[in-house]
Amino acid sequence: MTTPLPFRNPDELAGILGVDIPRDILVEALTHRSFAYEHGGRHYERLEFLGDAILQQVVTLELYERFATLPEGDLAKRRAALVSTVALAEVARRIDLGPFIRLGNGEISTGGSAKSSILADVVEALFGATFLALGQAASTDLVLTLVGPLFDDVDRFGAAMDPKTQLQELCDRRGWAKPIYSITEEGPDHARLFTATVVIDGTPSGEGQSTSKKAAEGFAALAAWNSLAAG
Repeated sequence: MTTPLPFRNPDELAGILGVDIPRDILVEALTHRSFAYEHGGRHYERLEFLGDAILQQVVTLELYERFATLPEGDLAKRRAALVSTVALAEVARRIDLGPFIRLGNGEISTGGSAKSSILADVVEALFGATFLALGQAASTDLVLTLVGPLFDDVDRFGAAMDPKTQLQELCDRRGWAKPIYSITEEGPDHARLFTATVVIDGTPSGEGQSTSKKAAEGFAALAAWNSLAAG
């Protein structure tokens, strides 16, 4: 008897996205190289490459049309924020993408389905898969559906680009102490996972995880900024 895989049914994701991607392409878009190494088959990296180009094009055109008076430099900063790992990982978490991603045992043991880098890569792979299966119009619609809600959230562009600096500036404006970051780590050397916690005025204010200390601190800073800026 074959043991069922511990991942959600890809057909459920197709329903969430509202796109009718053939199952083989959809499964490829959801398959990490670690799973392909252990079980065979294709993984998502080629689709991710394609999806990145589609994302860049759609976001560039949408920014150009939405913000007719902004100079090139400001448009470039906004585009960089919208296509960043931080932004795409947020999109992925909003649709609960993690449980659909097929990971090898090593990635599962280190929480790969929650890693921002993997989540962002799979979002791009889904854009690529949609383009291959359904064409330009469908892939454009999917990009705008998933990334579109971030376009008008102007205050978060800078935070997504440089969260530690933005958090420091927020603390300065409000007269708070300088943010203090602490790091814990787990997992083997080849798959280390870092967890950062940022403390402001003695209060833990944000947490982030990544495979690098710098990125983990950035995610923690962004989490804190999102919480505190809204307060």
